[in-house]
Amino acid sequence: MFNPLKQVGELNELRKQAMALQNALKQIIINEQKGRAEVELSADMKIHSVKVNGEEMKDLADCLNDAMEKAQKRAAQKMQEMGGLGNLLGGR
Repeated sequence: MFNPLKQVGELNELRKQAMALQNALKQIIINEQKGRAEVELSADMKIHSVKVNGEEMKDLADCLNDAMEKAQKRAAQKMQEMGGLGNLLGGR
């Protein structure tokens, strides 16, 4: 029998797990340096700093973060248009 309360509980549990994963990814910091460029970002794909020749490029970091956010939103829209993740994994 269909139990909507059970589904709400399962949804809340999934939401908690997703938030825990998101918080864990924020704690993983990656530093990469190539030549005169240096980038620091977290595993949740947020750029914390961009430096070129030791000079902080805050505008560039902000621009890259905005572009990645837009790309993620468009990717999510495209996935929904194509039937969502379940459809891509053979569900439905």
